[in-house]
Amino acid sequence: MKGKRILGLSRFLWNKDKDMEYIKQSITFKMEEPTVLSLGKFDGLHRGHELLIAYMAEKKEERKDLKAVIFTFDMPPKEKVQNISAQVLTTNQEKVKLFESRGVDCLIECPFTKEIMCMEPEDFIEKIVISLNVKYIVVGTDFHFGYKRRGNYQMLLKYAKQYGYEVKVVDKMQEDGRDISSTYVREEITLGNMEKANKLLGYMFFVVGIVLHGKKLGKAILGIPTINLIPPEDKLLPPFGVYVTVTEWKGKKYPGITNVGCKPTIEGKHPVGVETHLFDMSEDMYGAEVKVSFLSRVRAEQKFESLESLKFQMEQDIQYARRYFSAKKICSMEQL
Repeated sequence: MKGKRILGLSRFLWNKDKDMEYIKQSITFKMEEPTVLSLGKFDGLHRGHELLIAYMAEKKEERKDLKAVIFTFDMPPKEKVQNISAQVLTTNQEKVKLFESRGVDCLIECPFTKEIMCMEPEDFIEKIVISLNVKYIVVGTDFHFGYKRRGNYQMLLKYAKQYGYEVKVVDKMQEDGRDISSTYVREEITLGNMEKANKLLGYMFFVVGIVLHGKKLGKAILGIPTINLIPPEDKLLPPFGVYVTVTEWKGKKYPGITNVGCKPTIEGKHPVGVETHLFDMSEDMYGAEVKVSFLSRVRAEQKFESLESLKFQMEQDIQYARRYFSAKKICSMEQL
């Protein structure tokens, strides 16, 4: 199968009429149907991950009886192994939606317990292959598993004949001479380089949250209504500042600008929030779940001498964002 066709397959919905099965909070799982499996952290579900999913799709085309299964953990392993609190590109809830949109049949979110952490890689292979009826495994060259990360793709190949599965080892996809990885994406987001981060991801970096009731200062004082989200604590955010964004609600997309930060001009004591002004949209969205996607950084967050200065700058930001959408020749939000 040629590369272009394989990449295109990653967005094909294999099971359009079926909901994805989601298994979590259990280390006991079993599949009766034969499966094609991929394992990893899958933080961000970037273009490199998409390539793994594309090869899974290829196998499903060859064997119609296969189920596509993703195996991941409920937390970044280094949180428990190294006692390091990690911020993620995609929360567990966001991963569920991303995998479901890719047509994955089953997502297993295994608790990273002490038992799992200390499991020898040979035992891990046996447990996974037998319980999930694995016939094909798709992994990258950097995949490691088991106690002290001793397992790798070479070990998977070593035991393939014994357990009756095949292994597809996928080389790392590159961008600008560097392997595409979650670390690479994280670095670009941390620098505020949203265009580059989105290119690595293959989609727009986003934050999902519930619209909260605020003090309505944007509308009451500045005449610029906004919606406010408090992002999950473990969600990585771009640097404090203003961004061109697209907000999705009830299946529709709305252009706007978003401030990530603590509102330094108005008290400056607010928790870190994601505050968005939607262009030409005034419907009540309180209590609704929305998705805010980041296209480009406008400027850093700053404290203004007066509310009048803040309002003037916000109006400038809005005009900048409108020009941004116009320059990109985006006639419809569905193009994004």
